[in-house]
Amino acid sequence: MFDEALPLVSADSTARPVYAVRPGELAALLASLPEGAQAQLRDIGFAAKKLELTLLSDADGINGAVFGLGDDASPLLFGDLPYRLPAALPWRLADAAEGASSFDMDAAVLGYCMGAYRFRTFKKVPREPASLCADGAAALTKTLASSIWMVRDLINTPANLLGPAELADAVLALAARHGAAPFRVEGAALAQDYPAVAAVGAGSQRLPVVAGFSWRGSAAHDDSPLIALCGKGVVFDTGGYDIKPADGMLKMKKDMGGAACVLGVARALMQADLPLRLLVRTGCVENSISGHAMRPSDVIRTRRGLSVEVGNTDAEGRLVLADLLAEASDAHPDLLIDCATLTGAARVALGPDLVTMFSNSDDWAQRLITSGGERHDPLWRLPLFDGYDAYLESAVADINNVSSKPFAGAVTAALFMRRFVARNTPWIHLDMYAWSDTTRPGRPEGGDAQGLRAIFFAIERYLAELREQKT
Repeated sequence: MFDEALPLVSADSTARPVYAVRPGELAALLASLPEGAQAQLRDIGFAAKKLELTLLSDADGINGAVFGLGDDASPLLFGDLPYRLPAALPWRLADAAEGASSFDMDAAVLGYCMGAYRFRTFKKVPREPASLCADGAAALTKTLASSIWMVRDLINTPANLLGPAELADAVLALAARHGAAPFRVEGAALAQDYPAVAAVGAGSQRLPVVAGFSWRGSAAHDDSPLIALCGKGVVFDTGGYDIKPADGMLKMKKDMGGAACVLGVARALMQADLPLRLLVRTGCVENSISGHAMRPSDVIRTRRGLSVEVGNTDAEGRLVLADLLAEASDAHPDLLIDCATLTGAARVALGPDLVTMFSNSDDWAQRLITSGGERHDPLWRLPLFDGYDAYLESAVADINNVSSKPFAGAVTAALFMRRFVARNTPWIHLDMYAWSDTTRPGRPEGGDAQGLRAIFFAIERYLAELREQKT
């Protein structure tokens, strides 16, 4: 999980340039190239269209490449290069005229690394990605790339190999790597302290675990901002007695994608050694079917003390997060974020590429929207509409885990979880797909670390603003 082999190498005098060019920069590039290369590009009608790639050559072989960016500003475009450039050669990114760059080098290197990822555990890839010389890239760029690769590896690992115990082991391995104080609860203690998590996992032979850690940066102190991160770690979701159809289970190994993304954010924050305190909790559990599984109409306890009627056993993720949010918010964090592959309704509303966001804090919601837009990691805010809160009423318990109406499923799920967040806690809930259905530049098919960059850079900017206020 921690041996990500990023396709980055040290400076190499033999590295060929990849000129990244936009249509308006093409004339300047042509003027800077040898006559033979100019003629080649003109003869083939190279127009710097988006993802257009041409290899340049002379009598000694390939000596460069030209890559069209079109009018697209996304650094993910560079993720199209690792498997299109010849792997036998090292490469370096260059702007149109080898002068002032028209793209952000760190963002481009990150996009390149994101595109180079492949899940290699069981199947040998046809070829290795081309190596990129990136000595000029910041250490943070490599940290983010490694964090994204870790998230993808976790999500892509099949459920027979990544059960609740194995996911918890991954959480604690990350804690050990960064000197964090580990936290693991299972068995009778879990049933007592996290009863809703225990109820979700009761149907599986693989027992549920709550795992996490606490950490503080080397420059942090007792009153440094406390950031709490909670992740839904349902390693496989059958739906329970409200069983999913067969095709609805095909991607359910990704139902722990929220926990994976939380771990990716935590890894990046810790590796960057930001001056903050960190509290991480993941609910590692399998939603299965057996004589011990929770049933529709069961009433279960929660850590907050609220009783919940189980209206649908396939709405289990919010039950897992209910206990985690109660614990984390009682620690009075400056920001509480939960990540979860929670509702199909969010995907119906916004599709797979937009992370659905709910928040009780306009300030933090705007911070994440701004960060996500700048980093091409988009989120879209939906309302915590109080008018739908009554949809969660139950005749036999304090609350039902699903709405009595067939509308606004993502909203009512967020409203359910809001009941468990302590008053005056700034809270953000991210309902994500955590998957890419097809391979696109920077986003290979499989697990996807959605929201990671948006969260990281929003927190980083918040900390920078606090430092400015103190100086």
